[in-house]
Amino acid sequence: MLPYYLRVILVISAAAALLVVCRKVKKEKILFEDAVFWVVAAVILVILAIFPEIAIRVASTLGFMSASNFIYLCIIGLLLWKTFVNSAEISILKSKINELAQEIALSHSNDDK
Repeated sequence: MLPYYLRVILVISAAAALLVVCRKVKKEKILFEDAVFWVVAAVILVILAIFPEIAIRVASTLGFMSASNFIYLCIIGLLLWKTFVNSAEISILKSKINELAQEIALSHSNDDK
């Protein structure tokens, strides 16, 4: 069985994440597409906290010693995936910034002639 304190921590963390995401979306400091990721992650945590049998069954099926180990691994994997996606987006934005800087430099050099 998933320890009660872990279930409480999951629900509190998910609720806090939802509040933070909603505030950021409202203040337009985060894109809606990014907010969806965090809302889905929070909902999954709440579902696992309310119905720990899901995590317990999946953990035992996959051979984990405990459901909490399985949940921690899933959270780590999810965050690593999000970090990779963010890195890919940053790389694309960096190349776009370089292209824009080159275009601006070329337009300024053409204006000088």
